[in-house]
Amino acid sequence: MAPSPAHIRSTIAAVVDQPDELRSIRVVHKALADVNRLRIVQRLAEGEATVSELIDRIGLSQPLVSWHLGRLRTAGLIHTRRVGRETVSRLLPEAFRAFAEYERKVLGLERREQAAS
Repeated sequence: MAPSPAHIRSTIAAVVDQPDELRSIRVVHKALADVNRLRIVQRLAEGEATVSELIDRIGLSQPLVSWHLGRLRTAGLIHTRRVGRETVSRLLPEAFRAFAEYERKVLGLERREQAAS
């Protein structure tokens, strides 16, 4: 069975050299592309939370909550620390601001807004 045209295009797109700055933008967008991770972000916007608190609020299993936290941590959007046997997560609002500025710069949106002014 031959691969579909969509599969071929996807494979070619994955092989094409992707600039690092675009990859870093993609990591954050992918981290925020999941509803459960967005729900975790919403909860952490209220303040720090342990994994147990997130499990109670989000309604997912411990392994799933930990996996989602790992994705958010990799994207640089949260910080985690150990307190005894618990892991406490904290949202990094400054990371969201820095990312928004970085994204606008990399995508050239700053230049476009300045030209329109």
